[in-house]
Amino acid sequence: MATIAELKAVLKDTLEKRGALGQIKARIRAEVFNALDDQSEPRPPLSHENLLINELIREYLEYNKYKYSASVLTAESGQPEVPLDRQFLAHELNIVEDPNRRSVPLLYGMVAHFLHGSKEEDIHNTFSKGSSQQFPRQNLSKPPHERNRMDGIPESGRMAGN
Repeated sequence: MATIAELKAVLKDTLEKRGALGQIKARIRAEVFNALDDQSEPRPPLSHENLLINELIREYLEYNKYKYSASVLTAESGQPEVPLDRQFLAHELNIVEDPNRRSVPLLYGMVAHFLHGSKEEDIHNTFSKGSSQQFPRQNLSKPPHERNRMDGIPESGRMAGN
C-alpha cells in the first residue's frame, strides 16, 4: 500500500505533466492579488503610450493562453476590461497589416520587423510560414546577421521557445 507521501508525489507529478499545477498556481496568485487589491485607492490615469503597450501585452498573453496573467495585468494597470479594437491599435501604432495575418498578435509582427529589419519580404515570409511553427532558440547577444532566422510564429496556446 502506498504511503501518503508517495501519493502526494504521484499527484504532484501528474498535475505537473498535465500542466494543471502551473495553472492552479497562477489562479491562486491571481485570486490572492484580487483579494489584496485595494479598490478604494485610485489608480493613476493611463498615458496613451501605456494604454497601447498594455494592450499589445494583453493580446500576446491571451493568444498564448496566459489568462490569469492577463487578468492581473488588467486589474493592476487599470487597463479597460474590454480590449481595444485591433484596427484602432494598428492605426495608432502606424502598422499596416496583412488581413490574412490577423490571427497573430501585433507584437509578433513588431518583433519580426526588428529582428529582420525593414525588409518587407522577410516579414512576409515569416508570417507566410503560418502559425504552427515555433521560434527557434536564439542567442540574442549575437548581432542580428549572425543569428538563425526566425522560422515562424508559435501556435496559439504555445509558448515561444518551447
